[in-house]
Amino acid sequence: MSKPFTQLLLKWNKTSNHRPMPWKGEPDPYKIWLSEIILQQTRVEQGWAYYERFVKNYPTIFKLAKAKDQEVFKLWEGLGYYNRCRNLLHTARFIVDEYNGIFPNNYEALLALKGIGPYTAAAIASFAFNLPHAVVDGNVFRVFSRFYGIANAIDTREGIQIFNQVANENLDPKKAGIYNQALMDFGATVCKPMGPLCNDCILQKECVAFNRNQVNVLPFKVKQIQKKKRYFDFFIFNYKNNWLLQKRGQEDIWAGLYQFYLVENNALTLADAAYFKQVLQQQLAIKQNQVMATAISDPMKQLLTHQHLTVRFIEVALKSKPIAFSKALWIPKANLNKYPFPKLIADYLKKKA
Repeated sequence: MSKPFTQLLLKWNKTSNHRPMPWKGEPDPYKIWLSEIILQQTRVEQGWAYYERFVKNYPTIFKLAKAKDQEVFKLWEGLGYYNRCRNLLHTARFIVDEYNGIFPNNYEALLALKGIGPYTAAAIASFAFNLPHAVVDGNVFRVFSRFYGIANAIDTREGIQIFNQVANENLDPKKAGIYNQALMDFGATVCKPMGPLCNDCILQKECVAFNRNQVNVLPFKVKQIQKKKRYFDFFIFNYKNNWLLQKRGQEDIWAGLYQFYLVENNALTLADAAYFKQVLQQQLAIKQNQVMATAISDPMKQLLTHQHLTVRFIEVALKSKPIAFSKALWIPKANLNKYPFPKLIADYLKKKA
């Protein structure tokens, strides 16, 4: 395969790529890894501030490895996909224990680390060590699908193999890091998913999709994510300005984060006297004379990758501590900010502050 694409891309990078990012050109594999983990399934605009806070709080992998889980999760709060944070801590401690804090400098060893897949391993290998491994992510799929007119679905095994082959064939092995960064920047700023800047694109004359009027139909996907609908009622129990918290288990969304007492229903239940009686009295043995006041929020929506959540917050002020919660975690309101919450709950708390 000839490489007019590579030549044009590197020319664009040299003359027109002015996309500033704090990790761009960073030679430290720890900071490269940190940025890549934060940016997985996260927009650059959102991840930027998180990256800077992590570097400030944990400037080395040794600092991160020694950090308490709860502190790191609190710093991660709002980014979502919390498995990334769990893997971040695991891998930091593994590298410190097994590699004396020095990142492995080959692709296979990087790929073996927890939380690091082919894309992240290629990014670290090329950016930190200039090894000839092409990165392949959504931006790369889109650029190559349009430029070469590739109609193979990007969410099939066959399609992924084809795009990996194309990416590696176009890679400049002597400028792997520069090429990979340029390709991602080009996909993010020029060959965008919506509203691509085709009129000013340096690849326009060679671009198959542009010349066939297929820019808005490529890349192609075959799978559609079916979102599961879930209905959460968070009961905020308040006794003498201490709020009841629960730590979520490991088998569901938001694993290891904190929440208020959760009642999950099959539909948006009418919050009437019968519902409160069922939850407070029948489920928790909270007598009516123990309740000072209740207040309920409007339903709030949150879209996750595979789930569509409808959430309400129900505040319950108590005169006495229920027997069911005698050994539960009660936290003074002033100390809630020390605990990591799912973004939806964190946002609600900010409004109540």
